[in-house]
Amino acid sequence: MSISEWPAPERPQERLLSYGAQALSDAELLAVFLRTGTRRSDVIDLARRCLSTFGSLGSLLKASRLRFCEIDGLGVARFALLQAGVEMSRRSLGEAIAERPLFESPAAVRDYLKLNIGARSHEVFLALFLDAQHRLLATEELFRGTLAQTSVYPREVVKRALEINAAAVVFAHNHPSGVAEPSRADELLTSALSNALALVDIRTLDHFIVAGHRVYSFSEHGKL
Repeated sequence: MSISEWPAPERPQERLLSYGAQALSDAELLAVFLRTGTRRSDVIDLARRCLSTFGSLGSLLKASRLRFCEIDGLGVARFALLQAGVEMSRRSLGEAIAERPLFESPAAVRDYLKLNIGARSHEVFLALFLDAQHRLLATEELFRGTLAQTSVYPREVVKRALEINAAAVVFAHNHPSGVAEPSRADELLTSALSNALALVDIRTLDHFIVAGHRVYSFSEHGKL
């Protein structure tokens, strides 16, 4: 049976309009995005097949173009549309955390970091530079590394913070391994960065480790 033959209240788009996007399952949300299925399956079946293949909605969102396009019924156009949607969400969250002091919206900060670096296949290191009222001045990807490590130089971080005239900094990096726990190297790096910035009267407020949908806070664990 084609989805157009379903009773109207059961169709994903109608359910979204009636009850909100939060009421839909992952498969239903994906079906609304995909809009149409294939000759052999309706859009719900296609959505379920995608989720079964990738294991989760998050894994689908971070799939490479090649891997995404291997699924019958998907393609470059849908991949581009999906990436545009992810980027719009990322920018929207960036705007939200820039409108007020950073830690007035801790959930938004975590969501922004998860969307920004949680799905990366390589390790990246971000700095969120803040003014004296802890409002966001800039977010910059300072370093990019291999799957296992990245090279972060405190001198370069201090130089950039001074250029931006930051009063405080929040750091974040991802663990592509999926383990949201700091290594000894992470702890030593955080200490080195904090000490270097303190010499020029710039506070280090937190260091987040992002692993997929999990976020570890150095500050919350008493390590800053």
